Amino acid sequence: MSPTALFTGPDHGHVTFLGAGPGDPGLLTLRAVEALANADVLVAGHEVLDVVRTHARSGVAVVNTDADASMDLASGPNPATGAPQLTVVDGSSTTAGVPAVRDAAHLVMEAARGGRRVVRAVSGDPGLDAYAAEEMLACAAAGVPFEVVPGVAAAVGVAAYAGVPLRDAEGADVRFVDARTASDRCWTEVGASDGTVVVSATLETVGAAAGELVSAGRKPDTPLTVTVAGTTTRQRTWSATLGTIAQTLKQAKVLPSPEGGRPVIAVVGERVAAAQRDQLSWFESKPLFGWKVLVPRTKEQAASLSDQLRSYGAVPHEVPTIAVEPPRTPQQMERAVKGLVTGRYEWIAFTSVNAVKAVREKFEEYGLDARAFAGIKVAAVGEQTAKALIAFGVKPDLVPSGEQSAAGLLEDWPPYDPVFDPIDRVFLPRADIATETLVAGLIELGWEVDDVTAYRTVRASPPPAETREAIKGGGFDAVLFTSSSTVRNLVGIAGKPHNVTVIACIGPATAKTAEEHGLRVDVMAPEPSVHKLAEALADFGLRRRAAALEAGDPVTRPSERRPGARRRRTTT
Repeated sequence: MSPTALFTGPDHGHVTFLGAGPGDPGLLTLRAVEALANADVLVAGHEVLDVVRTHARSGVAVVNTDADASMDLASGPNPATGAPQLTVVDGSSTTAGVPAVRDAAHLVMEAARGGRRVVRAVSGDPGLDAYAAEEMLACAAAGVPFEVVPGVAAAVGVAAYAGVPLRDAEGADVRFVDARTASDRCWTEVGASDGTVVVSATLETVGAAAGELVSAGRKPDTPLTVTVAGTTTRQRTWSATLGTIAQTLKQAKVLPSPEGGRPVIAVVGERVAAAQRDQLSWFESKPLFGWKVLVPRTKEQAASLSDQLRSYGAVPHEVPTIAVEPPRTPQQMERAVKGLVTGRYEWIAFTSVNAVKAVREKFEEYGLDARAFAGIKVAAVGEQTAKALIAFGVKPDLVPSGEQSAAGLLEDWPPYDPVFDPIDRVFLPRADIATETLVAGLIELGWEVDDVTAYRTVRASPPPAETREAIKGGGFDAVLFTSSSTVRNLVGIAGKPHNVTVIACIGPATAKTAEEHGLRVDVMAPEPSVHKLAEALADFGLRRRAAALEAGDPVTRPSERRPGARRRRTTT
């Protein structure tokens, strides 16, 4: 039984005050994820909701404290959905994106009525949030049980992501100051210290905070770093001194977030200079840091590829270019599935995740499950297709050991042997536009092939206007083309990518199609694999960054580059 369940009663629910960390969703603790999965009501500000919402269960009632002043939770769940019923009664203005303590505490306690499990998520750590402390006191006064799940404090997490250690071997003091609430006495105390000072501020107040430290006794040439949007792919860090930071930010033309945003973190002290940030800046030096990469696939198809791109610091944006529809004449597929059950086939070969999905849907239509594959050998063209089969309950007997393609599958496919193979027929459920490579190869190996159209591929609907404009206007830093059809379909539904966008292609045939559409190919995968393609793009980004640093130029993303700049094709 979870700690939450122990305290939840019929009249008073339970509140979990949860630290959402400084911005990176990967910094949520395991306990935080558990609490979010069990929550009936989630209360948080807009930016915090973006971090925690994906871990909340389906149907959770969400209250945005940046906009909602009060609400009404009905006495029972919605009879249609089973979710807690929530109605916003009215809206209220906020100050700097922070709701009044009374309003937020009222929201939390109202949400907890009727035995509901409430998660009150705040940025950073609840113990360093004065408003959260006031809300905890309000819960205690009202007899509402609560617990606290710590989070990574922004002052600590952002410094770590900026590559700025807060202490060295000498173990100097570290002081934390919130410039938005600091008193004159506080500035005097930290100014008299020679330790490291971590200041939470805003872009508008960071210059004034530097002035306060100088007035309190710190030397104007004391080094500091200033980080905005810390731990996110928008993170940016500047190195300066207390006397020059205001001018540095002005010259960099840094604009404040329109919503107020997360705090700007400044780390002040002599040891900041000795920290060798150019060597310790592990986050901002990722090869594709902050790159917005267009992936012309559905979210389901692009899941592992998008995860790989994120590991390189990129922000993947999936745009499906192909839609899947049933075959126009389903009778052929129906006969093949019946033949599968009656023992017509020795093998079934899946060449895509969509083929697995098509067969699975037909099985469900007939009331069949994975047991129908008993006695049949199953082949998968690659790892993603194999994962789809395993999710269906089928472990493939054959996955290419080399290239994950029809050619790679044929390399490992055994020839037909009448002594060991009682049946000589292969069921091949595929798309209507599939090539003949696999069929011809299997026939050459002595097999009979039932090449069946399991699904049709058609051009997807155009993406939203905002995405189309970003594609044509240079809003994307790179696009990954995984086949010739993705090139043709993306150009058809959204237009041609802008000249500054880096074009990466999975192989020569795809590159040729891209060039035929007037695109200049920058990157080509060393072998036909989406993961090798992502690696090649990361290598391109790494070399591009190294060249900028060697030339003494600022490191920029392709979308920040001057339009019309020439690019070289890179094959890795």
